[in-house]
Amino acid sequence: FYSGLEINKTEKEEKHDLRCSLLFPLYSYLNKELKKENLMDVFKQIEIPLSPILAKMEKRGVRINPEIFFSLSKEIEKLLQKVEEDIYGLAGTEFNINSPQQVSKVLFEKLKLETGKKRKKAYATDFSALIKIASSHPIIDKILTFRELSKLKTTYLDVLPGLVNKKTGRIHTDFKITGTATGRLSSVNPNLQNIPVRGRWANRIREGFIPEEGNILISCDYSQIDLRVLAHLSGDKNLLDAFQNNLDIHVATASEVFSAKKDKVDQKMRRAAKAVNFGIVYGISPFGLAEQLKIEQDEAKEYIEKYFKRYPEVKEYIKNIIAEGYQNGFVSTLFGRRRYLPQLKSANEKIKNFGERLAVNSPIQGTSADLIKMAMIEIFKKFKKEMLKAEMILQVHDELIFESPLEEKKKVIKITKEVMEKIYPLKSGLSVSVSSGNNWAELSKK
Repeated sequence: FYSGLEINKTEKEEKHDLRCSLLFPLYSYLNKELKKENLMDVFKQIEIPLSPILAKMEKRGVRINPEIFFSLSKEIEKLLQKVEEDIYGLAGTEFNINSPQQVSKVLFEKLKLETGKKRKKAYATDFSALIKIASSHPIIDKILTFRELSKLKTTYLDVLPGLVNKKTGRIHTDFKITGTATGRLSSVNPNLQNIPVRGRWANRIREGFIPEEGNILISCDYSQIDLRVLAHLSGDKNLLDAFQNNLDIHVATASEVFSAKKDKVDQKMRRAAKAVNFGIVYGISPFGLAEQLKIEQDEAKEYIEKYFKRYPEVKEYIKNIIAEGYQNGFVSTLFGRRRYLPQLKSANEKIKNFGERLAVNSPIQGTSADLIKMAMIEIFKKFKKEMLKAEMILQVHDELIFESPLEEKKKVIKITKEVMEKIYPLKSGLSVSVSSGNNWAELSKK
């Protein structure tokens, strides 16, 4: 490419120049491809306007209190030592708890517990395998606790303080606009979309994410957006009615699945219905639902059948979108974003079934991703027009997090909620829950 002329350039500089020189021919080719595949609107109206916004979010970063992380790390270290001693006591021997092979040997050879799926060298000891036999021996719960605490310490508590930029005093993640196949944003170096959400430790970690003095954190979170998108795409009358009348969708589904009046639906029934509702979005099978709810497969199959009886247009939509995937080789979001599905051409039944689940889920999750991206673009414009100092600092899938001066709080909430709920006229409507606080943990207490 250089014809031997750039003899003084380093290999790194040559690679950089090569990449730059390819941009113009790539632009010409990709521009034609976008037009040919009717993807120019997604590119020009969503992805390109979003790019500078993400750059600004990356530059702004997120503030943390390192002392909270250091203190919590020491606390968990002491707990790990105690749990480790308990495990050795229950096992009657010391072993490497982080080694799946050694854990397998202790559980299934020494303690002779019920065995699960056998892999090449040992029985499976991952979370799904151990949770199935958790009641067979107290050591299982201890091992799962040890793993959870170890992950929190090594992935978050010991790592995040070291990533604070010395100049800004903040952590600066990288948002990947092309990091997922569905169109969702991803976050890396570090992944701030993967900070634990539920449980005591999750809240303790999130307490370490804080605003600057005089500022406050604000969260605006889409409520059940995937289910609302499913209602819009399928046009199912009962599902649309539930959202339009502000009914609890999980209670409505539980009422049908369990043949109970709405006021008789308890929390256990609601949880099961919630698993069915979200499971349908991900193309869940009776086997998958049975695993999730710890019930028999026949019972799970009955739940799904009752769901489709309640929402028949959803069943028709799923049938049609899978057929569309087979016919076109891809499925599209409401706004034209595509997900190609080579899995549907596989001779392997498992791979093909996975492709069908992707065909169901991708238009739903992809449309949700498009909607929040569109909202981000509009919010940015409004903030600029109003000359607000508040800034968008994080996007966590269906949630946007802002750092705002206290005096701008009401205006920020009004703008963001209004924009997010009116960004597109879904037949099922869009609903946003808002919370604010002095740390990220307080935003989770909605």
